[in-house]
Amino acid sequence: MSTALVGLLYGGATLGTMFLGMPIAFALGAVAVLFMVGFMPAASLDTVTQNVYEEMASITLLSIPLFILKGAAIGKSRAGQDLYSALHAWMHKIPGGLGIANVFACALFAAMAGSSPATCSAIGSAGIPEMRKRGYSGAFAAGLIAAGGTLGILLPPSITMILYAVAAEQSLGRLFLAGLGPGLLLVTLFAGYAMVRFRQEYAAAKKAYAETGAPSALLHEDNLTLRDRFAALPRVLPFVVLLTGVMVALYGGYATPSETAGLGGVLALALIALIYGVWTPKDLSPILTSTIRESTMLMMIIGMSLLYSYVMSYLHISQAAAQAIVALNLSKWLLLATILVLVVVLGFFLPPVSIILMTAPIILPPLKAAGFDLIWFGVVMTIVMEMGLIHPPVGLNIFVIKNIAPDIPLKDVIWGTVPFVLLMLLAVILLCLFPQIATGFPDLVMGKGR
Repeated sequence: MSTALVGLLYGGATLGTMFLGMPIAFALGAVAVLFMVGFMPAASLDTVTQNVYEEMASITLLSIPLFILKGAAIGKSRAGQDLYSALHAWMHKIPGGLGIANVFACALFAAMAGSSPATCSAIGSAGIPEMRKRGYSGAFAAGLIAAGGTLGILLPPSITMILYAVAAEQSLGRLFLAGLGPGLLLVTLFAGYAMVRFRQEYAAAKKAYAETGAPSALLHEDNLTLRDRFAALPRVLPFVVLLTGVMVALYGGYATPSETAGLGGVLALALIALIYGVWTPKDLSPILTSTIRESTMLMMIIGMSLLYSYVMSYLHISQAAAQAIVALNLSKWLLLATILVLVVVLGFFLPPVSIILMTAPIILPPLKAAGFDLIWFGVVMTIVMEMGLIHPPVGLNIFVIKNIAPDIPLKDVIWGTVPFVLLMLLAVILLCLFPQIATGFPDLVMGKGR
């Protein structure tokens, strides 16, 4: 049987098992084992556990459950709501300041938690009701939080970037640094849109009031004093110090990513114990349970995805697919556009973790041969996968928002995310035109890449 036919069967079997509703980890593992039985020596089955263990026995992957613990400690406490309240207190005078405060809260929380759904849940549970109470439309409020949550897989410590660093065999520290510039770019774009959209809704509310006398909460101003602003800081500053300390430890060369993750997890637990009194077994149980559940699910997907990639490589599917892409003789930028469209399509069905681990053996060799910086591409790919978190049919963040705000129609949530998908597309175009947005900071801190 030809490699092309085996590859088609492999891909078809994978899609078939997923459409049957089988969990992603088990679907990938089942297809891999099935093709090992059918197309590989019988002795290969004896090495399944060994292959999975060897692929997962990475010191870099060790940081994932530790970063998840850090994020759960912050996400399960009132840290997210307090962070949002403090930012709102300082930005409420700016047009659209409440929306901008939510964007910055999402960015800061994402940098502490490293998880998009956790960011959506923690900031959205406080931010959406506050925006609705002050007259923001449901679509605008939902779209803003859903998009802000996507920063969780771009700003360090991003679990998605950890997996990309492993799959692409690239420096994790350099990749984390490369995410900072594009992350700030997206924060700026989102905040700018929040200001413009607020002005539009404010003008519409003012016009309606003048014509019909219909009142709107948008026309009311918050009267927060300077004392109120400073009163909001004490509970937030320790977590900002934690974030800063973790970054300094990592980028200053004082600790490895795994050591930094462990330090961040322990300090996060210590902070919520001191600030919120979360220290008893009953209080810690939801945090530890969430950490174990999410870590187990993620590590299972990683292990099965790596087994899936191993079988793909053994059967020469990935190599043949990469050679076929090269044989098309596409121009450099057309090759990139084709691969990014593939990532977008896969984002309709798969989470970022699976997309990275399944496609890396196929798409990275042609990109490297075309002269693309794989660190830069990792950032671009991450932004494209972020788009998958806020567009249907999967759109994980959309359903997180729907769970937080069930009164907002799903149609409004989806339409509310569309402008942010377009802003992410603009960010990708800017990164293509000015790659230094991603590569400049790591080159400055760590020297020119290889």
